[in-house]
Amino acid sequence: MNNRRFSATRRLYADDNQTQYYTAMRESRRWSDPALLKSIPNPSRQGYEIKIKTSEVTFLGVRDQPDYAELYITMYPSETVIELKSLKGYLFSFRDRVISYERFINVVYDDLVTVYQPNRLRVVAVFNPRGGISSRLTVDSDWETRGGSERYRDWVGQEDTW
Repeated sequence: MNNRRFSATRRLYADDNQTQYYTAMRESRRWSDPALLKSIPNPSRQGYEIKIKTSEVTFLGVRDQPDYAELYITMYPSETVIELKSLKGYLFSFRDRVISYERFINVVYDDLVTVYQPNRLRVVAVFNPRGGISSRLTVDSDWETRGGSERYRDWVGQEDTW
């Protein structure tokens, strides 16, 4: 019985250390480097739309296998716009990072919102099939769940084509 109690105590201690380890890793881990993103002044104060497509973003999926995606960015700029060369470098920085689809699109969205503070931002990622399954993820600052007012609603009634 004494050995059983010792084993249980050791297991609890190991679990506690493991939890502390993973918590520390999660808190210290930086998924991206938004400092790579540079901006240029917006040449116009009138409203307009910027659409950017990058045909191949690469990163390591959660199984440490290479993943590929097409990324579509729609932005209604405010004071600054995206400097495209820096966007390329920023996206290239994901190449050797292990990251899930869901975290990837949210990290990219959060960094773009933080750096450029656009009037509206929509990010769509279309991931290449893996195991016969394709994925498409979208984040839009206009959505109420993202703090928007659903003012534009331009996605309503559109055919969802890939």
